[in-house]
Amino acid sequence: MPARPANNPVFAPPDGDVGGFVDAPTGAPPPIPRRATAADARPTGARRRKLGEILMEMGAISPSDLARALILQRRLSARMGDVLLRRGLVSEDVLADALGEQRAMGRAGPAPRSSVSSDRLARKLPLSVALEFRALPWGRVGGRTVIATSCPENADELRAAIPPEIGPCLFAVVTDTVLDARMQQVHGPALARAAECRVPRGMSCRLWRARPGAAVLALMLVAILYATIRWPLEALRLATALGLAVMLGNLALRVAAAVTMHRATAPFVSVRPVEAAARKLPCISILVPLNREPGIAAELTARLSRIDYPRELLDICLVVEEADTETMTALARADLPIWMRVIAVPPGYPQTKPRAMNYALNFARGSIVGIYDAEDAPAPDQLMIVAGRFQTAPPDVACLQGMLDYYNPNRNWMSRCFTIEYANWFRLVLPGIARMGLVVPLGGTTLFFRREALEDVGGWDAHNVTEDADLGVRLARRGYRTELVGTTTLEEANAAPFKWVKQRSRWMKGYILTWAVHTRNPAALIADLGPKRFFGLQLLFLGSILNALLMPTLWSTLAIMFGWRHPILDWLPGDGIVAMAILMISATLLSITVTSIGCAAPHHRHLRWWIPTMEAYFPLATLAVIRALIEIALRPFHWDKTEHGAFGGAAAAEIYALERTVAKGSIAAVPRAGHGG
Repeated sequence: MPARPANNPVFAPPDGDVGGFVDAPTGAPPPIPRRATAADARPTGARRRKLGEILMEMGAISPSDLARALILQRRLSARMGDVLLRRGLVSEDVLADALGEQRAMGRAGPAPRSSVSSDRLARKLPLSVALEFRALPWGRVGGRTVIATSCPENADELRAAIPPEIGPCLFAVVTDTVLDARMQQVHGPALARAAECRVPRGMSCRLWRARPGAAVLALMLVAILYATIRWPLEALRLATALGLAVMLGNLALRVAAAVTMHRATAPFVSVRPVEAAARKLPCISILVPLNREPGIAAELTARLSRIDYPRELLDICLVVEEADTETMTALARADLPIWMRVIAVPPGYPQTKPRAMNYALNFARGSIVGIYDAEDAPAPDQLMIVAGRFQTAPPDVACLQGMLDYYNPNRNWMSRCFTIEYANWFRLVLPGIARMGLVVPLGGTTLFFRREALEDVGGWDAHNVTEDADLGVRLARRGYRTELVGTTTLEEANAAPFKWVKQRSRWMKGYILTWAVHTRNPAALIADLGPKRFFGLQLLFLGSILNALLMPTLWSTLAIMFGWRHPILDWLPGDGIVAMAILMISATLLSITVTSIGCAAPHHRHLRWWIPTMEAYFPLATLAVIRALIEIALRPFHWDKTEHGAFGGAAAAEIYALERTVAKGSIAAVPRAGHGG
């Protein structure tokens, strides 16, 4: 790249050249009909030079480069600087030089060294203003404060937002990379603390305390143990009846979802990438949280590079804990493209994925914010489909949830069962309850939000280890809707029983805390959701918890086959045995049928033979919920990390093979708007 031109003033405190900086008045702007602008510093009638002209004069780009960039700019409605930068035609430094000359601001020099005085000066600009206008006080020159910004086109609005106590100002251009680094240096600790409590207290589980929780759990266990010893048959009868009721309620919900999807004459509205490309595309920021995963950096970069979305409008943020030096080092060696950057999260408590995402949200640049996990392999056209749906969806559709699938279903029996379970959840249950107008508990990845709505509900609860499901409830309570979008992301199935229990216990713990938080004021919850969605939420959350917890009582009915009279028979018609047999056999066959419907996709049909064996898979959930209850009492906010990349290089071949199969049998579609409510 060419050297910086000598005629471009660069701020270098305290003796820097100030000839190119734009002055800002002290105090509030005078009450005149027109706001003074940077253009007023130029002679009357002077035309602001085009950025492309300046870069060509600098020798940074050729006429053919500029012609291609202009075509892309018009097609994408993107900033010229972003087009040139993301296409690798200019560097950040050269672009900042040209912008400074274009705006008559000059170029800010290196970031000030962190010190008490320099940091105090930087904090004089309110944090909200600094984030909105991408600006920070950089130093002092001749009694004036130099404000460095990476968005010089917003200098007029920035000038109006500067508090009077900062005094006279000069403006200078700085690169995004340098500004972000200085922003995290100055405001990182404050932003990290704010990330821990973005959600209002009444909607967060951060008020939960382990010691009182342990005491409550101990009292409950003592009461259950006493009742079991004092009235053993009555306790077993009552628990079995409750277990049957919960099982039938959950089954009824699945059946209702299947019937809803079957009855819909046009259950999906097609969304084709070519239609999205014909409209103005939004800038999309993707947050990818990483934690102690140095070995996955190269593969992750390769997978995300396959995304077919204009790089000028793509902002992928790899979110890493500052203390995770191994992952940070691996990413530094990975030679990340310009549209992919690392955001280091300062230390704090709790050290969870939602806290990290809350922090990273401050630095995201898109109007749409998406979430991927580290091991995800999204469909290449996924973001085009998402952008297309947001372009046509009503404003109350705040979230799009993509489908999740597994690229290693044939690894072993566990991976087959896991794949079957997820096929039903994402292809049948969630689309069905969305069409019924019920609350949609979100998955933790392949989520896309309108940024305004996400910030309106306070982002994620940093203390909730199932932050996705909780966020789905809060969106619904604020009147927003979630839709299931017909695009698939491939993940690695958890194929080891112990790791499966650890992962599921975290999900169960989050479900329990989410249910407790939102149900502690039932009247307010009913007022927000309405009776139908309130009842649906109880089925989804409390039903899932109780179903896993009470499953052993249903196993106890197998004793009837060996001649033992179970106390539940006293509450059934006749001698009870025939009624119990009909009930259990019918429920099992109906469950198998619904599960088979959920495995209708071509790449899932071969798994249908394994559905009957799921009866041996579900008991693991009982171990998970017991572990979750213990953790709620002892360490409620502990995050049990799921290990990724267990199968190494074999994953890539499996991903690409399954992608081809999915592409042949899937429809890029979403549930039709206007359903239920």
